[in-house]
Amino acid sequence: MTPSSPVSALTIAGSDSGGGAGIQADLKAFAAHRVHGLSAIAALTAQNTGGVTAVHVPPLDFLQAQIDACFADFDIHAVKLGMLANAEVIDLVADALEKHRPPHVVLDPVMVATSGARLLEENALEAMRARLIPLATLLTPNIPEAELLLGRRIVTAEDAEDAADALLELGAGAVLLKGGHLDEGSRVIDRYFDGVTREEFIHTRLPVDAHGTGCTLASAIAAQLCQGLSLPNACEAAIDYVARGLHAGYYPGRSEVLVIDHFGAARQA
Repeated sequence: MTPSSPVSALTIAGSDSGGGAGIQADLKAFAAHRVHGLSAIAALTAQNTGGVTAVHVPPLDFLQAQIDACFADFDIHAVKLGMLANAEVIDLVADALEKHRPPHVVLDPVMVATSGARLLEENALEAMRARLIPLATLLTPNIPEAELLLGRRIVTAEDAEDAADALLELGAGAVLLKGGHLDEGSRVIDRYFDGVTREEFIHTRLPVDAHGTGCTLASAIAAQLCQGLSLPNACEAAIDYVARGLHAGYYPGRSEVLVIDHFGAARQA
């Protein structure tokens, strides 16, 4: 019997030494969706469920070598972008995407860790706006990230709807504005807009402190796009996946911080 060849997805992001977020979460999500996961590590973090204690950005030529090695050998259907720490890294990644033109790019604009640690240097914000966002099939900011990108507060549902429109004007193909940081009572509302289709994906807010949800969501969307789902349907399926993973989640460290159970989520699908 000849083995089948799964589709491939590439994550270009930071490594989480605690295993709950970043590259590690991305690869788990790809595997749970039966997508072959590739990685190019753009940053290394000393991190656990309590927070980030150190960040190291590897040499640019090594990041370039990782990306080129992946595109040289694999049929990459989607690229997920996570932690890109500075303008030089962002410019290199943008150049690579312009060269290789993958079918889908899911950009999770990682700027601040859940613990509050800054993960994006000040000089990188404009580079992200100018170089990366226009290359993104989908932009997936949370509320604090959207506030940084737009330079304004988002405190109400109306603010969030206006922000989704404004984010789309930055050049992405579509926006999924995540609602976990917005106080809308017992619900979490994620808002999708692509200039034509506007969707709200609603789940009950869970009373937990969770780690790696944004990384997992973006990589699950990339995996769903690899499987052929439309962009709105990929977002909906990935949000459901994260919700199932949180319900099945566990506490691997000494902090009371929940980590997503990827394969528990996949088994429930």
